[in-house]
Amino acid sequence: MMPEPENCPGTQSANAGLGSACQGCPNQQICSDPNKKLEDPGKALVAVAMKDVRNKLLVLSGKGGVGKSTVTMLLSRFLARKYSEKNFGVLDIDICGPSQPRLLGVEGENVHQSGSGWSPVGVDDNICLMSIGFLLGSPDDAIIWRGPKKNGMIRQFLSEVDWGNLDLLLLDTPPGTSDEHLSVVSYLRDDTQPNDLKAIIVTTPQEVSLLDVRKEINFCKKQRIEILGVVENMSIFRCGHCGKTSEIFPAKTGGARAMCEEMQVPFLGSLPLDPELTKACDKGEDITSLKSSTTEALEKICENIANIL
Repeated sequence: MMPEPENCPGTQSANAGLGSACQGCPNQQICSDPNKKLEDPGKALVAVAMKDVRNKLLVLSGKGGVGKSTVTMLLSRFLARKYSEKNFGVLDIDICGPSQPRLLGVEGENVHQSGSGWSPVGVDDNICLMSIGFLLGSPDDAIIWRGPKKNGMIRQFLSEVDWGNLDLLLLDTPPGTSDEHLSVVSYLRDDTQPNDLKAIIVTTPQEVSLLDVRKEINFCKKQRIEILGVVENMSIFRCGHCGKTSEIFPAKTGGARAMCEEMQVPFLGSLPLDPELTKACDKGEDITSLKSSTTEALEKICENIANIL
């Protein structure tokens, strides 16, 4: 099957097969026929490529800046260390803002291609990563793409990467509920199989963040994605000099715990705002072996999601 044109309207669009970008496409007749079920042919390719990936976990956030990518990195590092006999993958589908290569300490690595597809970059013995950050000429390059091209890139990541046997694939998503989220859900969800697509949602305690998280929860419910729970990041700040704690983001309405009770979703736990963690993220260092309030809280959160492994 030929790849879709850059401005493909998508098989679910009313303009499928009829747009100017459809002219000359080998799939035009299929897409324009109203009597045929319109399903993206890439979905079958994704199903074949992901057949040995047991579980997929979306890491979502309602708004940017809540530390979703950091939580993704921490979860992958901690789970890989705690369950050394299992294999983990990270897929960075934040197309316009890929940060996992830096957070996982593999920035500047090259992606190699073989007969079985792209080989994800090895982070540790049992962690691998794929990100568009590896395909850019410079870390400063901007990705200026419309939805269809983002959709095509996500499909390639899912169908053309040799993921091998994974116990868990964590998908670091951009904030919100837009193109990237709809694309990855449509490719990974299989209504004929048990639901192996799950999600955790990251927020900070203040109400402006919780308002957007409510939208994210409703998105998951409408898309029939099981929510494992909500992680409250940056819950408190512990000073490294005096040892005192303070609330940088005050939870005026009870924070994520109260919101979870209201929305009837599990509360996984809270992570403090840790200056040492910030330094380690910039350097791509693994801090999960260190003893700190962050790693102690992270261990409890991981225990709550380990039952999917």
